[in-house]
Order: sequence, then structure tokens, then C-alpha cells
Amino acid sequence: MSLADKPVAAGSSSEAIPPELGAPRKNTYGQILKSSAVIGGSSVLNAGIGMVRNKAMAVFLGPAGFGLLGVYSSIADLARTLAGMGINSSGVRQIAEAVGTGDNARIARTVSTLRRVAFLLGALGALLLVLFCQPISRLSFRDYQHAGAVALLSLAVFFGAVSAGQIAVLQGMRRIADLARANVLGALYGMLLSIGIVYLYWRGGDGKRGIVPALVCIAAMSVVTTWWYSRKVKLQRVAMRLADISGEVSLLLKMGFVFMASALMTMGVYYLVRIIVLRKMGEDAAGFYQSAYGFSAQYVGFILQAMGADFYPRLTAAANDNVECNRLVNEQAEVGLLLAGPGILATLTFAPFVMLIFYTAKFGPAVEILRWICLGMMLRVASWPMAFILLAKGARYPFFWSELAASVVQVGLVWACVLQFGLKGTGIAFFGSYVFYWCMIYVIVRSVSGFRWSPENKRLGLLDVALVTALFAGWYVLPHWIVFAGGAVATLLSGIHSLRRLCRLVPLGRFPQPVQRLLMFLRLASANADR
Repeated sequence: MSLADKPVAAGSSSEAIPPELGAPRKNTYGQILKSSAVIGGSSVLNAGIGMVRNKAMAVFLGPAGFGLLGVYSSIADLARTLAGMGINSSGVRQIAEAVGTGDNARIARTVSTLRRVAFLLGALGALLLVLFCQPISRLSFRDYQHAGAVALLSLAVFFGAVSAGQIAVLQGMRRIADLARANVLGALYGMLLSIGIVYLYWRGGDGKRGIVPALVCIAAMSVVTTWWYSRKVKLQRVAMRLADISGEVSLLLKMGFVFMASALMTMGVYYLVRIIVLRKMGEDAAGFYQSAYGFSAQYVGFILQAMGADFYPRLTAAANDNVECNRLVNEQAEVGLLLAGPGILATLTFAPFVMLIFYTAKFGPAVEILRWICLGMMLRVASWPMAFILLAKGARYPFFWSELAASVVQVGLVWACVLQFGLKGTGIAFFGSYVFYWCMIYVIVRSVSGFRWSPENKRLGLLDVALVTALFAGWYVLPHWIVFAGGAVATLLSGIHSLRRLCRLVPLGRFPQPVQRLLMFLRLASANADR
């Protein structure tokens, strides 16, 4: 559920609010769409690269190996989150504040301190993973045979921590284009190397042995690309006194602890869910869950990353103005729902083909999990903008306890639903956990800022819920050809409605030129539209 594991960036809000929600100012739909295009564009490319990598892994590893990949990934993510102490997120905030002062010396001190602390924490985290590789292997796999592989993951933890520090520098300095390039190139190089490594082991008779080296290479490529772009940040040379360093470190760790605790809970949930599935149902089942969850997260990922990269800093700038704060949340939620709706409907409709195309025919049992997870993803897109209110206002304790409650509920639901419903119980639990999370976070932010859903968001949300529910239920009560046809029509109409709505909200000139031409060709916008 965590927001802390998503990137945040420095920024400011200069646009505003429809008359029905507060003082008349310019709205921020254009800024939201622009940030979604930049961050989302790189995320889409990353998703495409990830799908190619997943397809290759599915072919070379099969369901059991793919499940093992998920467990190793969870171990590395959990260790990296713990080692990072949340300084990548708190570092963005500190760099943003320093940039806002215009004090070049302060910027240099903050960036230099962040880089050094990220390196040291990464090294410490790697060392601890090596020292505790045997207990972790026993806990995860019920044996010590995987201890060597777990120890090798320490390199991925180190590279990941260093890379996170460099990413924080790029975000804090608002070098969003460089960040997008670094992410895409890192993912591309990591894909090529990881596929090559697993292929070589597969040709040697055991592709599973290539999983951990592949993960290490992916993390290493992230370090290389983020270093290449972060080195372009020019800093003033300053003398780093011990008092300066200790002060910066103290600020990094104080705020970072909150982010770390939240992200640690999220990574811990992912890890525990995979362990529950692995122990109760075996490696194949773990692979089915990994494939369904991984694919469903790809589409909405660019929407959620755009929230972290641009929406959060704009919301922080308006945190003391509840009317403005709530307006920004409503606008972000509206754009998020408009972008997510057609994709979720398409995934629900074509889930069998999705698993066949992006994985293999062996992953057919993951289809039902994917459908349940799609229900939860719609609620995820709707709930995240609300939760950012707590971070923007610095409401650390409500944020922490809400994340803890959501994590406990999700793990409990997975345990109960897997025992009751088997494999599809993992998807049912995901959906149920987001029903709980949406209700809980709405009650909390309503008391914190007086948040209310705008009339337009209520109508849009009800429409999406009705379409998704009808399509989901159709798979259980109607012939499949009817569901395919109805789902295709619903996806098409939803996409047209979303485009028309976005064209009304955003001046045509804010769209990229190719998109402008496409919209005019489809007669969804005119050449005379406001630019």
C-alpha cells in the first residue's frame, strides 16, 4: 500500500481550482497530463521492456522458476528498503527545500551528504544480508541450499541503494527528463544482460541458477545509468564540516524513518504473500501469482509514478490550504481514473490472451488471479491521491498507522483466502485489502483536511465500478464469446469517453504533436481548440 516506495520530486503548484471547489484559479489538468506523459512515457517503455524480460523468463524458467524469481526479488527489495532507511524519499524533500532557498552551498552539502550516506547504507545492508543469508534461506525456502544465492543478492542490495540515492538527486533537482532516460536505459541494459545470463544457464540445463546473477545485473545497470545522468548535476565546491554533515544526516534519517517504515511494510507484505503461496501451494502457484500481479501493476504503474514525481510536490506546496489541497487531489484522481479505466477493462476482457502472449500457455491458471487483482487496481488508483494528503501535511502518525493496518489486513486476508479458495484466493485478498484501504483512507483524510469527492469524480467512479463489475461477473454467468464482445465494446467506449473528457479538461496544445494530430483525425478535438 505504501506511497513511500514511489519516487517523489520537487516542484510547486501554480495552477488551481474550478469554481465549485474553491477560489477561481487555473486548473492543473495540463500539468498533470504533462507529468503523466513524461514520467508515464518512461514507465510505459519500462513496462514494455519488463514484459519482454518476463516473457523470456517465463519461457526459460517456467512457472516454478518464475515463482522463485519473485521470492528472490522480494528478499532483495526488502533488504534494500531496510538498508536505505528511507533516505531516497527524504533526500528528495531536503534537496527540494535547498533548491527552493537558492542557496548553492546548501544544495551542494545536501546532495553530497545524501550520496555518501546512500553508499554507506548500501554497503551496510549488503554486509548484513551476507551475514544472515542462512537464516533468510531457512525462513524463505525451509532449507539452507539457497544461502549462497541469498548472499549473492547482497550485490543487488548495494547497487540498488546507491542507485536510489542518485535517483533522489535527479528528482530533487527536477531533472525529470534525465530521470526518465536513466530509468529506461537502465531497464533496457538490464533486460539484455539478464536474459542473456538466464539463457546461458538454461542452455546448461538449469535456468534457475541464473536468476540471482540476472537480478544483480539489473541492479548494476541501474547504477550505471543513474550515475551517468546524476554526474551532470553541477554543484558548488563546499567544505563539509562535521557539524554540517551530522545535521544533514539527522534530517535525512528522521524523515526517512517514516518513509522506510511504510515501504518496509509494503515490501514485507509482498515477501510474506509470496512465502505463504510458496509454502501452501508450491513453486508453480508462486509463479502464477507473480505473473498476474506483475502484469496488472504495469499499466497503472505509470499513473502512480506520475503522482510521486509531480503531484506530491505540488500538493505539498498547498498543504496548508485545505480547499486547494482537496482540489488538487480531485483533479489528480480524475485524470488517474480516466487513464486507468480503459486499460483495466482491456485487461479484464483479454486476460487469457494477455497471459499467453506475455508469458506462456503454462500460466493459464493465473488468469483468474489477474481478474480479481484488476478490481483492486481500480481502487488503488482512486485511493492513492487521497493518501498523499497525509504525506503533504506531514501527518506522520496517521500515515504510519494506516499503512500498518493495511499491511496486517492484506497478509491476514491472503492467509485466510488461500486456505479457503486456493490459488484465486490471492487475487480475492488483494481486492479485499484495497476495499478496506480505500474506506479507511477516505475516513482519515476527511477528518484531516475535510476532503470530499467532487461530483464529477463520483459519477466517473460509479461508471468505472459498474463497467468493471459487470465485465468481471460476466465471466462467471455468460458465454465467453459474449463477454469478449461486450468487453471489447466497453473498452472502446471507455477509451473514447476518457479521451473526450481529457480534451475538454486540457487545451489541445498541451498534448504532444503526434497526439494532437491523432485527436484531430479522430475528431475528438478540433484544430481551433484552445492552445
